[in-house]
Amino acid sequence: MQGELRDIKPLLEIPDSSYYLFLGLIFLVAIVVIAILTFLVKKFLLNRKESMKKIYLAELKALDWKETKASAYRATELGRALATEKRTEEIFNQLVPMLEAYKYKKEVPTLDSGTLKQFNLLVHILDESI
Repeated sequence: MQGELRDIKPLLEIPDSSYYLFLGLIFLVAIVVIAILTFLVKKFLLNRKESMKKIYLAELKALDWKETKASAYRATELGRALATEKRTEEIFNQLVPMLEAYKYKKEVPTLDSGTLKQFNLLVHILDESI
């Protein structure tokens, strides 16, 4: 009776899923970090876009209409960048044909009052929206 003991059972294999839990935790943390970075980058880009609109509006307000031809070109360029809403886009589209008379000629007359009123309306509306 000394040969074999019958009351001792063999070792049982315990399932270990800690490796998969660790990988899942790392994956979850990576997703959260990517989401936070995406949010911050979008927030930064939107703030930069808004600040560029403010810079463009200040430049549009500071146009010198004594140089009519250069100002007409610059007003068209800045207005196109700023007119993103429906109301401002309509006013800008009304202003563009008025400015065409001052663009493509060698010598241009001074700005007439109707065009200046339309320009000031556009600036006023853009100032309210930004």
